Amino acid sequence: MNSKRSVPKGLEPVADGVWLLAGDIKKAMNIYFIEGPDGEIVQFDSATSSMTKRNRRVIEEFGGIDRVVLGHAHADHRGTAPGLGVPVYCHPDEVADAKSPASIAPYMNLRELEFAPVRWIYPFLLRRWDGGPVEIAGTVEEGDGIAGFEVIHFPGHAPGLIGLWRESDRVAVVSDVVYFVDSARLKPLPEGEASVPHPAWAWDHRRAKESLRKLAALKPKVVAAGHEHPLRGEDLSDILLRAADKY
Repeated sequence: MNSKRSVPKGLEPVADGVWLLAGDIKKAMNIYFIEGPDGEIVQFDSATSSMTKRNRRVIEEFGGIDRVVLGHAHADHRGTAPGLGVPVYCHPDEVADAKSPASIAPYMNLRELEFAPVRWIYPFLLRRWDGGPVEIAGTVEEGDGIAGFEVIHFPGHAPGLIGLWRESDRVAVVSDVVYFVDSARLKPLPEGEASVPHPAWAWDHRRAKESLRKLAALKPKVVAAGHEHPLRGEDLSDILLRAADKY
């Protein structure tokens, strides 16, 4: 698909009509822009508040976008959303957390993080990353279409966690269904490795594992997650299934 608009500089191509804006700590916080077949531009996820100025500049260079869709409402994924002046959508099960002023979701248990320095720093980081409560213009659910992708519900890490799936080229943009970072040590995983998110962050860790297996069953060729660079391969299902068995 040839883009109907000029693509802003500094965006990393992920797949046909999909671009990544990475920023904040170690450039591991991800915002995705997707151009649909009709020229619609959708932003998926909103990373951290420190990226707001850059996020707004990208939107301006696109000539405006149509809406923002949150993969989920954790502080490091809703950060720019309140400051963009663009309608924001999420899954119905995520609305309450998106509208909440809390930077730490009530189900998170940071005491489960094994390393004391990491436990101590996360409350500060989450407050720093957060942009505050988000006004929600509408909701999206499994089976809905967004810019040529299908919405898939992946509950577990968050109750209303969603990803976007495009069957034609097996591209999955999935927020925190899978991690390419070690959140317990605040560092990237070795290249080619992945993990289910740490249980300290989980609304329901068992269901997070099930959702990662659900993603693996799609046999994606590209998995673009909420943190770090996308994972690519002819069939990533084995990596994802191994990731679901961690923790």
